[in-house]
Amino acid sequence: MFIHSIKLNKKNIIIITFILLLILFATFIFVNYSSIASNNNEEDKKDYIKWVDCSVTSTVLDKTSKLDISSHTNNEPVKLNWIELIAYLSSKYYGDFKKFKAKDLDDVVARLKNGEKIEDITKNMNYYSFYYEAYNAIFSEYIGEYSIETINADGITTYEKKYGIKAFLPIASGYNFSHYDDFGNSRSYGYKRTHLGNDLMGNIGTPIIAVESGVVEALGWNQYGGWRIGIRSFDNKRYYYYAHLRKDHPYAEDMYVGKVITAGDVIGYLGMTGYSTKENVNNINVPHLHFGIQLIFDEVQKDGVNQIWIDVYNIIEFLKKNKSQVYMSNKETYDYSRKYTILENNVFD
Repeated sequence: MFIHSIKLNKKNIIIITFILLLILFATFIFVNYSSIASNNNEEDKKDYIKWVDCSVTSTVLDKTSKLDISSHTNNEPVKLNWIELIAYLSSKYYGDFKKFKAKDLDDVVARLKNGEKIEDITKNMNYYSFYYEAYNAIFSEYIGEYSIETINADGITTYEKKYGIKAFLPIASGYNFSHYDDFGNSRSYGYKRTHLGNDLMGNIGTPIIAVESGVVEALGWNQYGGWRIGIRSFDNKRYYYYAHLRKDHPYAEDMYVGKVITAGDVIGYLGMTGYSTKENVNNINVPHLHFGIQLIFDEVQKDGVNQIWIDVYNIIEFLKKNKSQVYMSNKETYDYSRKYTILENNVFD
């Protein structure tokens, strides 16, 4: 047997070093891929909701909200909860609200008013707990107690306590808009994808309103959404996305990440920016607000692969009944502010 010695010249050293680097790189890739795959498997095993189809109609939202509000404002013996009613109907129809019959709602309300508990009524409904958690995540802060500013004939400001709808249409009172159910439509800028929101067509400069109270989480330019603002609800379960805001002056005064926003506040102005890597460019064909709601049951869903964006068309239809009145608060900058302040416990405690 002959042993051939390897002459370690400069060329051989380079080759050996290159081979060692390739081995190290391959090992690194394998270890990291295994770790990522393991983490993804762990995330898949976590017990949280990963999909929600918000198919409840504006008709059902209107009827159940009125029942809830009426039972509280009239101090009825049985206080109805609209989310429980929605979850019951959704369980009965397996999420298909095209099957809705007013009699089904009347029947469950009669049972509740006769002393039955929702837990007993729904104990054999396999999906009730799922639907309740899903719709509670969407609507938990849309109805409740709040105080609204009132000004009497003498100009004295007081606050009147009320119970009712405390979420607002994202378009200010007095401004027209149009929309249709475009959720899931195809989009091609950047890459082929589906539309995860609702486009509200209006005039440039229309004041945009915060639907719900929360904290500004994102602000600035996004090549898809242009000038946009993202607001997270206080319970962290909803992320509101308002995009394509106005060129040059997209935001209301003193807007910054971390700012606490109250439902009904003016947060920006309708425009047509976006579809550009360059900031402050109008590349959207028609002025409109892109409005979207993302549900977050676990923080990994916020920017991960299991994002849940819901169809908000019927929510917009429902919120048409509650619009925020605004006025020009700064004539030099043409900025607008809400006319009447509301107070919520979760904001001002």
